[in-house]
Amino acid sequence: MEEALIVFIIFGSMFAVVYIFLTTRNKERMALIEKGADAKLFKAGPGKSNIGLIVLNFALMAIGIGIGVLLASLLSQNGMDEEVAFPAMIFIGGGLGLLAGFFASRKFKDDKKE
Repeated sequence: MEEALIVFIIFGSMFAVVYIFLTTRNKERMALIEKGADAKLFKAGPGKSNIGLIVLNFALMAIGIGIGVLLASLLSQNGMDEEVAFPAMIFIGGGLGLLAGFFASRKFKDDKKE
């Protein structure tokens, strides 16, 4: 019985978030239209999508976390405490991956402008 309740709560929460997002977006758009705003605000033209940059950042973060786990495993085999090695190396690797993603996305945006 508890499992069904948990599933219901999860899907209910997801539905509520999507419903609130869509209704709020609709109200915001209607208010802008009433004030006479241009309809071009609602359309994302070519080059406005950042999905490639998001995927790039997640990929580099995942690579960094993987390298962090690998290095933590090596450190724990060489005598370092596992409780310290794994969280530290995961955060260091993930942080370095995000930093690399930041610089790569900055270069990607600079190349896109030219």
